[in-house]
This record gives sequence, structure tokens and C-alpha cells, in this order.
Amino acid sequence: MELAQALYVTSERLPEVEKFGLTAQLKRGVVSVPSNIAEGRGRQSTGDYRHHLSIGRRSLLEVETQLLLCERLGYLKHDETAPLLDEV
Repeated sequence: MELAQALYVTSERLPEVEKFGLTAQLKRGVVSVPSNIAEGRGRQSTGDYRHHLSIGRRSLLEVETQLLLCERLGYLKHDETAPLLDEV
């Protein structure tokens, strides 16, 4: 949840042209992480919980990749992405 909140704030610094691209993708991915954890926790079996943790982990790796891409494209500076990547 803390990562999602921090990323939402940081993503507002991305260019307007990325509103429906990287910005939207980052937000969807970072929200997916705690959402899948919560959904899995609410399931009745350990197997379902593990499955949802796996989905959340994949979303987290997508967010990591997208943050690195934002840095490479010059949309965000390393000092902006580093704390977020540490959270990932």
C-alpha cells in the first residue's frame, strides 16, 4: 500500500503524453499488488493464497521494469526511482 501511494504521487511527474501509457500502466500494476494479496488472503485455501501472491509478484516485477524504463527515457531521475525500486 505504501509503494502504491508513493508511486501514484511520483507518476504525476510523468509527461502528459504518457497519461494513457506508462502512467496508467504503472498505476494498474502497483494497485494489483496489494489487491491480489488481499484477494488471496480472503480465499479459503493456502493454494489459492499462494497463487494470488504469485500474481502480485508478477505485477511487482512489471512495475519495476516500467520504473526502469521511465528512468531510461528521462521521465524520472534516479533519485526519484531509487526509493521506489528499493520498496519493490
